[in-house]
Amino acid sequence: MKDTNFNNCMIIKTRLNSSGTMVMASSKPQLLSIIVPVFNEEEAIAPFLSHVFRVTEGLENVECEIIFVDDGSRDGTSRAVRDAHASNPSVCLVRLSRNFGKEAALTAGLEVSRGDAVIPMDVDLQDPPALIADFVKHWRAGYEVVYGQRVDRASDTGMKSGSAGMFYTLFNRVSSLEIEPNVGDFRLMDRRAVDATLQLRERNRFMKGIFAWVGFRSLGVPYSRPARTVGTTKFNYWKLWNFALDGITSFSTVPLRIWTYIGGTVALAALLYTATIVFQTLLFGRDVPGYASLMVVVLMLGAVQLISLGIIGEYLGRLYIESKRRPIYLVQEQVGFHANPDQFHRVGGEAVVEVGE
Repeated sequence: MKDTNFNNCMIIKTRLNSSGTMVMASSKPQLLSIIVPVFNEEEAIAPFLSHVFRVTEGLENVECEIIFVDDGSRDGTSRAVRDAHASNPSVCLVRLSRNFGKEAALTAGLEVSRGDAVIPMDVDLQDPPALIADFVKHWRAGYEVVYGQRVDRASDTGMKSGSAGMFYTLFNRVSSLEIEPNVGDFRLMDRRAVDATLQLRERNRFMKGIFAWVGFRSLGVPYSRPARTVGTTKFNYWKLWNFALDGITSFSTVPLRIWTYIGGTVALAALLYTATIVFQTLLFGRDVPGYASLMVVVLMLGAVQLISLGIIGEYLGRLYIESKRRPIYLVQEQVGFHANPDQFHRVGGEAVVEVGE
C-alpha cells in the first residue's frame, strides 16, 4: 500500500491541457512517481531532470517524486542524484548493493513508489519526457495503463531494430501471452496495476511480459524514438540474447514441447528407414553399409539430443534459481525516503535485506 505522507518531497505543481477531456475528480493533488533505473549514468542525471521538470510545469493538480534506482554504478551516479536531491527534495535515490540488472532495479523502484500513478522510464531521454502529459491525460480519462509505442526506430541500428522485430514476432507465436510490438518499459501504470505487478515474485524477471500479463485497461501512445544524446548504452547483443531467452522461457513452454514433436518425427523417420532396409535386404540381399552415411546419422542424432538437453537445461536452471527464493535485490542506501523506512524491506510480499554502509 502506498504511503500518503509526502512531506519529504517537494511539490511540483503542473498543468495539463484537457480541452474536451474527461478528468477524474480529486479533492487532493495526485501523486506521480517517476522511476528511473540507472547504471553508470552520471552525465545523464542533470539533463534528464532538466527535461522532466520542464514538462511537469504543465501538469495540473499533481505532486511528483522522481526515484532514481542506482543499479550498482561504478561512477558518480549516486553522487549526482544526491546533489540533485539537495537542491530539490522531490528527487529520491535507492542505491542497490551491486548490479542486479535493470529488471530488478525497476522492481525496486516500483516497490518503493508511493504514487497514484507510476511511470518507469530511461534516463537517456530516448523515452521522451514530453509524453508524460499525454500519459496523465489518458490516465485521467480512465485508462489504467498507458504505454509508449515506438513507431520510428531510426535511431537504432538496422541489426538491433531487425532483431527486436523478430523477437516480438517469435514471442507472440510461442507464448499464449501477447505483448505489443515495439513497446518497452516506458508507460504510466495506475496504482492498481503496480500493486498487481508486485504480486509476481519470480527472480528471472521479464518486465515487458509481466506488464502484459497483469493486463488492465490499456492504451498505446505512438512516438518516434530519438537518438541517445548523453552517455552510451550498457546493453550489448549477448545481453540482449540472454534477455530474449529469459522472456521466452518465462512465458512459454513451447521450446520444451517442440522437442516432443521433433523426437517423434525422428523416431518415425528411423522406423521408416528401418523398414526400408529390411525390405531391401529381403528382396536384394544384404548390402554393406557406408561409413559416411552412418556417421551422418550418428552426428545428427547426437546434435539433436544435445540441443534438446540444452533447452531442458535452460528451464531447469531457472527452476533451480526460483527454488532458492533469494531476494530480487538488496538495498544499500536510500535518500529522500523518511516517511516510511519499512517500505524498503519488502518486495512482492517477501523480505529484503537492507545492507548498511
